[in-house]
Amino acid sequence: MPTPRNAHGRFETRAIHAGQRPDPANGAVMTPVYLTSTYAQDAPGRPRGGYEYSRTSNPTRTALEENLAALESGDWGLCFASGLAATNAFLDTLAPGDHVVAGNDLYGGTYRLFTKVFEKYGVKFSFVDTTDVAAIEAALTEATRWVYLESPSNPLLRLSDISAAAEVAHARGARVVVDNTFASPYLQRPLELGADLVLHSLSKYLGGHSDLIGGALIGRGEELRDPLAFHQNAVGGCLAPLDSFLVLRGTKTLAIRMERHSANAMALAEHLATQELVQRVYYPGLPDHPQHELAKRQMHGFGGMVSFELEGGVAAGETFASATRIFTLAESLGGVESLIETPPTMTHASIPAEVRHAAGLADGLVRLSVGIEHVDDLAADLDQALTAVRSSARAGARV
Repeated sequence: MPTPRNAHGRFETRAIHAGQRPDPANGAVMTPVYLTSTYAQDAPGRPRGGYEYSRTSNPTRTALEENLAALESGDWGLCFASGLAATNAFLDTLAPGDHVVAGNDLYGGTYRLFTKVFEKYGVKFSFVDTTDVAAIEAALTEATRWVYLESPSNPLLRLSDISAAAEVAHARGARVVVDNTFASPYLQRPLELGADLVLHSLSKYLGGHSDLIGGALIGRGEELRDPLAFHQNAVGGCLAPLDSFLVLRGTKTLAIRMERHSANAMALAEHLATQELVQRVYYPGLPDHPQHELAKRQMHGFGGMVSFELEGGVAAGETFASATRIFTLAESLGGVESLIETPPTMTHASIPAEVRHAAGLADGLVRLSVGIEHVDDLAADLDQALTAVRSSARAGARV
């Protein structure tokens, strides 16, 4: 397939220029938002410039798809109305009896899609600890079509060895898809590590400003693209032109944002690790993280996500999350502003408690999406929230 236009230079240069060029009609530097549903044809069945209907393709979305392909070292990209719509598209290529091996530490919406939607259509799923390549290999069957990885995972920030997983999957005729949302292509490029497909929630770091919903699949080769593009068009879950434009705006600053996200997150992870009420901190940049060496090998930084466990279970987590003043209590992640949430009662509430506990997701877990504010202000906010937890615990003890 052709290389995305202007896909030259290093990452920062590609982020600004790949898939984009000044408008030939008037020289506009920014890609126009093509708010059109249909296109004039030169003759019946002869669409002008290859566009006939915006569900199938739209010039603004095409520019974004080429941009994302260049950033992920792929041949092509396909953009969808949400990250779950993108996940749904690759699952739509499966048939009853097909099997997927997936991590046991997944975003709750992904787990819900697997178990509540596709299992009833006869697709089978095995959830294993994908940090253990032997566990992945043991779960593979003749019916396995995909190995589904989140790396880093949501919310425990576990890392899977993408190269090793791809090796064992390919040896058994399966493909590997990696949800790269937490890392972004600036910090990790799974296709370069042997994966077959990359998944993104564009709402997160790629958009970067908490103002859109979108998803993407990026890969190599027409054999994989064609069935996914067919389902994108047939099902209709495509990304709208304005949202495509907003993601293009976001990718231009991705590199500098990820540097600040990562630096702030590292400082806060180190700070939290010294706090009395914090039982455990999950961050790949900490030397005691079980996959720290793997993170240094397959990532180019450690990212902006930090999770930690508080003494006192759900009540402590909710008190802490409700007491912050700069961190906003909200789901989602990856925006310039810092967010906080409690996975057991928010993003992962759709996963049964016994399943969460078996995967190591404790009731006192708190997840931070560390923004690009001044790190000293963020640390002070966490400290005063810890004070609120202590006060609440003392008040409870007196009752």
